[in-house]
Amino acid sequence: MQASRTIISVVGAIIVVSLILSACGEQQSSNSSSTNSNGQQQNPITISAASSEVKALYNARCISCHASDLSGKMGEQTNLQHIYESSSYDDIVATITNGGKIMPAFKDSLSEQEINSLAAWLSNQ
Repeated sequence: MQASRTIISVVGAIIVVSLILSACGEQQSSNSSSTNSNGQQQNPITISAASSEVKALYNARCISCHASDLSGKMGEQTNLQHIYESSSYDDIVATITNGGKIMPAFKDSLSEQEINSLAAWLSNQ
């Protein structure tokens, strides 16, 4: 009788842990998009939405720090998936041009047109 109670307790614990872990997985997948002030769902920026010029530029200059999915390779501060929510077009131009805390300046290695193209894409313009 004691053995069957132990087995039932173990099975119950496994079920509870499985439910908790599956709920965590569902929560993570729903966090990839956000909601704007109008209650509309906003998806993260993707490289597939960029023009061929911007894709080539991003792959040549940005991917090493910001990753192929724009999630960032150097922590949350390099995640660009929702940059349009916290930075304007002008802010993004300034950051690409002059650099940031850990980002180098690109004013000497990218043209104004290239910087503007990247900023327009990242700001969803």
